[in-house]
Amino acid sequence: MSKDNFLNASVPVLLEQLELDEKIKLLTAPNWWNTNEIERLGIPPIRMSDGPNGVRGSSYFHPTLAQCIPCATSLGATFDTELAREVGQFLADESKSKSSCILLAPTVNIQRTPLGGRAYESFSEDPHLSGSFAAAIVDGVQSKGVAACIKHFVGNDQESERYAADSVMSERALREIYLMPFMLAQRDAQPWAYMTSYGRIEGVHCSESPKLLRDILRKEWGFDGIVMSDWYGTYGVDESMNAGMDLEMPGPPRWRTPLLVSHCISAQKVSIKTIDALAGRMLAFVQKLARKNPEVVWGDGVERLRDTPEGRGFCRRIAAEGITLLKNEGGVLPLQKGKVKTVAVVGSHAKGKIISGGGSAALEASYVVTPWEGLVANVPEGVELKYALGCEAHKHLPMLDKYMTTKDGKPGWTCTIFNRDENEQPGEVLLTSVVKNTLIKFSDFLPSGLTHTWGITLKGDLTTDYTGRYELGLAVAGRAKLYANGKMIVDNWTQQRNGDFLYSVGTAEERAVIDVEAGKPVEVMIEYINTRSENAPKGLTERRTAQLGIMLGVRFGGCPKVEADEAMEEAVKLASECDAVVVVGGLTPEWECEGFDRPTMHLPGRQDELISKVAKANPNTIVCLQSGSAVSLPWLESVKGLVQCWYSGNEAGNAIADVLYGTVNPSGRMPLTFPVRIEDSPAYPNLASENGKIHYREDLFVGYKHFQNKGIRPHFAFGYGLSYTTFSVTDLTVKTASTSDASFALEVGVKVTNTGAVTGSETVQAYVQLPDDIGVTTPRLQLRGFAKARDLAPGESRTVTIRMGKYAVSFWDTPINAWSARKGTYVVHVGTSSDDLPLQSTFEVAQTFEWSGI
Repeated sequence: MSKDNFLNASVPVLLEQLELDEKIKLLTAPNWWNTNEIERLGIPPIRMSDGPNGVRGSSYFHPTLAQCIPCATSLGATFDTELAREVGQFLADESKSKSSCILLAPTVNIQRTPLGGRAYESFSEDPHLSGSFAAAIVDGVQSKGVAACIKHFVGNDQESERYAADSVMSERALREIYLMPFMLAQRDAQPWAYMTSYGRIEGVHCSESPKLLRDILRKEWGFDGIVMSDWYGTYGVDESMNAGMDLEMPGPPRWRTPLLVSHCISAQKVSIKTIDALAGRMLAFVQKLARKNPEVVWGDGVERLRDTPEGRGFCRRIAAEGITLLKNEGGVLPLQKGKVKTVAVVGSHAKGKIISGGGSAALEASYVVTPWEGLVANVPEGVELKYALGCEAHKHLPMLDKYMTTKDGKPGWTCTIFNRDENEQPGEVLLTSVVKNTLIKFSDFLPSGLTHTWGITLKGDLTTDYTGRYELGLAVAGRAKLYANGKMIVDNWTQQRNGDFLYSVGTAEERAVIDVEAGKPVEVMIEYINTRSENAPKGLTERRTAQLGIMLGVRFGGCPKVEADEAMEEAVKLASECDAVVVVGGLTPEWECEGFDRPTMHLPGRQDELISKVAKANPNTIVCLQSGSAVSLPWLESVKGLVQCWYSGNEAGNAIADVLYGTVNPSGRMPLTFPVRIEDSPAYPNLASENGKIHYREDLFVGYKHFQNKGIRPHFAFGYGLSYTTFSVTDLTVKTASTSDASFALEVGVKVTNTGAVTGSETVQAYVQLPDDIGVTTPRLQLRGFAKARDLAPGESRTVTIRMGKYAVSFWDTPINAWSARKGTYVVHVGTSSDDLPLQSTFEVAQTFEWSGI
C-alpha cells in the first residue's frame, strides 16, 4: 500500500487486512523511541522523544544537541497559561526538528513532598494550577500537529520503589487532587496520548487498571487516543490489554510477543475483540500523526539542532518570567550602578551548568549560559564582579566532556564495544565510535551481535586548564576500572558500593586524586563489563541487578581537588571586601533526579555554612537558589535578598542577570509552599514506600491546604512573590449564572493598580470556600482561578477577569460516585497569594446538583 493509500484508508478496513501477528506488532515497539512499521500495508513508524523541559532526541549514546527550557516548576511560577501555550508550540517545533511527532510531556503529577526526585518535572502542589498549565502546554503542542503524551497517569508523586509501590489514598484525594490535573487537561485540551504511572492504585498497577484506563479515562472522560506504558512499566500480557493499555514501551517487547499473546488468546485470557480495539486505536493514532506531519513521518529521519536568535530570546524570556523574588530587604536588589561598585559572586553553582534536574528529562544542551557568564556579560557599567568558589555542592564530580579529545585531536573519546568469552576475556569487536560526553548510557543503543557478556573500552586524552591536584571519579552500572597514564587509579570492578547512578541501578562514585599540568594531556582509559561484581553489597543489589539489562552505563567526572576550609575562608574574605555578595547555590541533577528521592531538604555540601558565614561578613548578601522544589533555609534571617531561580534551562545565566540587574522586573509566584522543615510537610512522615505501600494520609490537605488547616507558618506560602514595584487589588465584583445545575458559571473581576515606580506584572488568585454544612471535611480555601495583569506602568490600573465553572463549587461525593455541588452560600477570596487575600465576597448555589464526566 502506498503512502497516499494509507493516509486515505479507512481504519476498520485496514484492521481487517492485518494478520494477527501484525496487530500484535502494532501494540509494541521495535526499540526505545519508535512505533512499529507494517511495511506491507504502508503503515509507517512514528518516532517519539522525551520531554518535558526540551526534546532530547532518540539516542543517549550519540545525543543530539537540543534547547533546554526551564523546568515545570519554573513554568508554573509564571502563573501565565498564555506563555505556557507558547512553550507548547516551541516544544512542538523542537520535536519536529528531532524527526519526532510524539512528545512525552507534560508531567502533571503533584508535588506532594519536596523530596520527590522528579518534583521539578511537575508544575505545582495544586491540582488547579497543574491542570491549567497541563492544558495550555498540550494545546500548544497539538496545535502544531504533534501529539502530547501527558504523564504519569496517576500517582507517580515520589520515586520510592516506583515499580511496585501502591499509592494508598482516599477516593476523594484520588479524584480531587491527583486525577484533577489530568481531568482539566482532558476537558480543555484533549491530549492525544497518555502514559501510565509505574506504581499501583488500589493494589493494581496503573497500566493494568480497568478503573483508571477504561472506566475513568475512556468512558467517563471520553478519551479516544492511545495509552502507552512508561518504559518497562508493563508487567504482564492480559491484564494491561484488557484494561485498555494500547502500547507497550519500549521495544523489543518483553510481554506482547506473538507467542505470549497467542497463548493468552488460546487460554481465553485475551479476546480477538480486545486485540482489535487496541490495534484499531493505534492505527487511528498513527494515521492522524502521519496526516498532520507527512514531512516528519516520511522525512529523512535526521535529528537536527534548532538554534536561532529568536529561540534563544524566547528561552531567556520564559526563564526570567519564572524567577521568583522571595526577599528584598532594604531594596538590596536590583544591583545597579550607583548602588554598588563591587559584587562578590560566590558558589560552585555560579560557574556550574545547572540547567535541569536529572533523569529522563535531562538532555544534551546546545549551549549553556552559566550564572557567572550571564552576570559578566550583562554587568552594568561601573560595577565590578569578583568570584570565589566557597564550597563544592556536587554529589558526582562534574563531567569532563569539554576536556576530552581522541588521539587524533577530535572532541570526545573513542568507545570500542566487544564481546567477552566465558572467561570474560575480550573477543570480537562489534563497534568503534567517538562519543562526545563522559556520561555513556547504553539504555537505547547496543550493536547487534552481542553475547550475554560484553564490554567496552573508552580511551582519550584529558587536557585541563589547571595545574595541581585533580580528583577523578567513576560511577558505573556494570563494572569498570579507570586508568590514568597506564596506571589503574579507580577499581569499581572487584569491590562496589551501592549508589544512585543511572536511576539507582548503578554504584556509588569511586574517586582518586592525580597531579595534572595545564595543557598537558593525561591518557585516560576505562575498561567496562556489563555484569555486576560478585562482591557487590546485598540489600538492594538483587533488584538493581535485575535492572542491569535495561540500564547500563559509565559516568566519568573530575575537577580540581579543593581544600574545603581554604575555599570557605577565601569566599568569606572576598565577601567582606565587596559592596554586595551574590551566592549562587542549590541542588543539581545528581541530587534532584528520577530514580530516587532526596534524603533531606538541606542544601548539599557545606552550602548552608557558606551562606551563613558570607552573610555575617557582608550584610548585603543575596542568595540565588537553583532547584526544582523546596530546600531548607536556616540562614534566611541573615540574608537581605533571596531569589528562587528554579532550573532555568540554557539561558539560566542571562535570565538571572536580567532579574538581578533589574532589566526584568520579577513576576514569578510560588507554585508550591516552602516549609521551614521537612517535618512541616503535609506528607511527613509518609514519604516513602513501607512494605510496598505509600500512605497518602494527608488526604486532601496537600501543600498550602495543610499549612492553613494546621496553622503552620511556612517560609514562603503558595502564590507568594515580590516585585520591584508594588500593587493594590481593589473593586472585587462577583457574577454568577446558572446557579442550580452543572452549567454553573462564576465571573470574578478585580482592579489591579501599580502603586510603585517601576513597570511590573501582578498575579491575582481566587480561592473558593465551600459552605461549612456540606457534611464532608474539605480544605477551607482552594485555588479555583487566577489571572495575570501584565506590564502595568506606574500608576496604571487594569481590571482582570477570572472565570470559573462547576469545578469551583464541587467535591467528589464518594457514596454516589459522582461530583456534587451543595446548595448554600460560598465565599470567594481574592488576593496575591494563598496567605494574602484581602478581598472576599459571597455567592449562592441555589440548588444541589450532581454531575459526572468532564
